[in-house]
Amino acid sequence: MSNLDKGIRVFLAAALALLYYFNVIEGTLAYVLMAIAIILLITSLINFCPLYRILGISTCKIKN
Repeated sequence: MSNLDKGIRVFLAAALALLYYFNVIEGTLAYVLMAIAIILLITSLINFCPLYRILGISTCKIKN
């Protein structure tokens, strides 16, 4: 994962958390979006996205 990709994921996770905190999103939608936010945050912290592996996508600039 590139640094830009990780930054975007952290930003989206924080934005979703703030929407939940300020009660902009509620109910089932809030739980689903918070689960997505947690997944985004975890994948940015471990530098690995399983969906990217399945789809064959790489945002890393380093060639193997």
